[in-house]
Amino acid sequence: MSRHSTETHFGLLRHARTVWNREKRLQGQQDSPLLPESEQQAQSWGKVLEAGTWDRILASDLGRTLHTAALINKTLRVPIAEDPRLREKDWGIWTGRTVTRIREATPEALAELESAGWGFCPPGGEERIRVWERSREALEAASRKWPGQNILVVTHEGVIKCLIYRLLGRRFLPSEPKVLVPGYLHELIVTGDRLLLCKLNALQLNWEIS
Repeated sequence: MSRHSTETHFGLLRHARTVWNREKRLQGQQDSPLLPESEQQAQSWGKVLEAGTWDRILASDLGRTLHTAALINKTLRVPIAEDPRLREKDWGIWTGRTVTRIREATPEALAELESAGWGFCPPGGEERIRVWERSREALEAASRKWPGQNILVVTHEGVIKCLIYRLLGRRFLPSEPKVLVPGYLHELIVTGDRLLLCKLNALQLNWEIS
């Protein structure tokens, strides 16, 4: 990742796989522990990321992201900061359930919500547009606090989707083709007062999610 004094660079990656990921449960802002093999993988990401010039790590304040960041940082050895605005989407009463069970129980309600795009909001949860707003605010605040730095952001799939989909002008509808490749780092920049997508699927971390 290149440096420019007027630009703050961000590399976005998702936390390592957890117990609830394996069970395909919606975690939202609740937590489950990293799998033992995921801990090993997160440490290996540090070796891959070592080729970059990272000034610090910025992470969501949830346990799975902080644990992932700490494992990566065994290699990078840079300051770690956390920001609750980088938390995963709040899934409300659906937290802990699988999408399959939700679809079986309330197929029409789920289909209607999915068609809402950025207005998708699970019962008692959070709209996607709000996730975009708060995560953008977090990166813009980081760019003001650490201007010109290269910052590794350890966050969540929902946050990464909201940031990148908004910057791509997507409507966040099920009919849109997938663009994010699992297990990759994505690059954003803040230049002046603008958040921009620099490179999608920029670096493979040698990890596949299932």
